[in-house]
Amino acid sequence: MTDAPTTTGTTDLDFAQQICDQVETFLLALREIARENDGGRAVSLLLLEISQILLAGARLGAQRDFTPRSEYQPDVGPEADLDGLRLRLAGMLGDVDTYSFVFDPYVPDMAESQLSDDLTSIASDLENGLRHYRNGDIAEALWWWQFSYVSNWGNLAGATLNALLSIVSHDRLDAEFPTEASQIEAAEAVLDVDETDD
Repeated sequence: MTDAPTTTGTTDLDFAQQICDQVETFLLALREIARENDGGRAVSLLLLEISQILLAGARLGAQRDFTPRSEYQPDVGPEADLDGLRLRLAGMLGDVDTYSFVFDPYVPDMAESQLSDDLTSIASDLENGLRHYRNGDIAEALWWWQFSYVSNWGNLAGATLNALLSIVSHDRLDAEFPTEASQIEAAEAVLDVDETDD
């Protein structure tokens, strides 16, 4: 099979550089958040970083389909070992690591996952495209980032964003509301006082 004809014009080069910058920023931030091991601060920072990388994904999704140069991905060396990152994230997130989400809103079956696994999977997809980019294969990098966004990391990032936002929402909005039993108790206490006064 012959290679697909692919041209990488100035517009694609500029776009690829912008995506590369966002990918590098996300990967550096994710590693730094895991290294700092500050669970209280991590959730807000992860919410910010996931929001920003989703913008890159949305830009990729809005583009025409990029075409790789050949049917098979070129070899760009071994994948980065991200298992240590995953374990640090899992340890830091603790009880909020496991969450439930709907993978496909048109097939509403609940799935259970771990934030640490999903963040690491997103990082792995992004890092793979980055290796193509650094190897000078812009067409392959753009194709991979776009394909993996649509097929995997975009959905995971959306679910992760929702889970992180839920943690922030519970932390900021949950309050102790009086239960019905405590309201009845309070009302009865008031009634008892009134009867005594009579």
